[in-house]
Amino acid sequence: MAVGSCRSARYGYGNAGLAYGYGGAGFGYRVGGICGPCPPTITPVQVNPLLLQPLNLEIDPNVQSVKFQEKEQIKCLNNKFASFIDKVRFLEQQNKVLETKWSFLREQKHYQNNMEPMFEAYIGNLKRKLENLGCDRANLETELNNMKDILEDYKRKYEEECNRRTCAENEFVVLKKDVDCAYMNKAELEVKVESLIDEITFLRRVYEEEIAYLQASILDTSVIVQMDNSRGLNMDDIIADVKAQYEDIANRSRAEAESWYQCKYEELKVTASKHCDNLHSTRNEISELTRVIQRLHGELENVKAQRCKLEGAIAEAEERGEMALKDAKCKLADLEAALTKAKQDLACQLREYQELMNVKLALDIEIATYRKLLEGEESRLCGEGVCPVNICKYQ
Repeated sequence: MAVGSCRSARYGYGNAGLAYGYGGAGFGYRVGGICGPCPPTITPVQVNPLLLQPLNLEIDPNVQSVKFQEKEQIKCLNNKFASFIDKVRFLEQQNKVLETKWSFLREQKHYQNNMEPMFEAYIGNLKRKLENLGCDRANLETELNNMKDILEDYKRKYEEECNRRTCAENEFVVLKKDVDCAYMNKAELEVKVESLIDEITFLRRVYEEEIAYLQASILDTSVIVQMDNSRGLNMDDIIADVKAQYEDIANRSRAEAESWYQCKYEELKVTASKHCDNLHSTRNEISELTRVIQRLHGELENVKAQRCKLEGAIAEAEERGEMALKDAKCKLADLEAALTKAKQDLACQLREYQELMNVKLALDIEIATYRKLLEGEESRLCGEGVCPVNICKYQ
């Protein structure tokens, strides 16, 4: 029989007695004689004379069964002993494996201890980056507040310019109404001037016709007077006086009409020039306000674009900071989880090692107990032997 790497236990029965041996891991038992190698020559066998005598048949019939049971028990114990030896070797191998793992874990722990400053430095670097991002965020918030203030100022200016534009448009409407009224007045005055010119022309024609008629009448009268003049009146002087009076009246009328026309024309011209100047200045103001409004629109669009850009930069910086913080937290959590798992594995392996050491100790105690039992059984079997037993060495 062979179990594991143990040598087989051999039993032999002969006329000279009983011999058995155990081949184990470095130990063995020999019973019934002197342990040692077989002599080179065959020694004479010493026979006990008592063996030649007839056997006493008064033997208990249970002796054979008891001996058979004892042999079976010894076989079972031998098998158990071999299995225990195999188990001890397996446990020794496990012990070696655990010692190797323990040394590896110690080195790994030492390596992790050496890695801790690097991780702490990395975490510190991430914290510094986070602080820098916080400072940048504060600066960007300050710039955003400043831009909001500037935007509010531009909004206020834009509203003021809108109000000014509204006022200017209202003034323009009023001035346009005044200009329209002045233009209507100018048109009416031009119509009146034309009517007065026509009237003056008509009066001139009437005056010329009257003068021509009077001259013709005077000529006819002079002829008649020359023919029938008995008193000797000076008709030339009278005609000259009348002509002078009519000319004076016509000149005064003409001068009054021309002066009135010139006054009205100058007044209308001054009013028209004034309204033209007002209209020109109003148009200039409107164009200037339009340019200012367009410039403010452009500045407002630039400020809005800058604000959107700053808001995008702030959102991007916040996102980068949050991602860096999450990454740092995840890495820190992974490191803590790995450290906790390593500690748990180390504790489990320590518990397993302790349990195996306890099992080994119990097996050592059990082996010692079985050894004592085997030694006791060996002593008992040696006591039952009547004749010395030849020793055979089995390899």
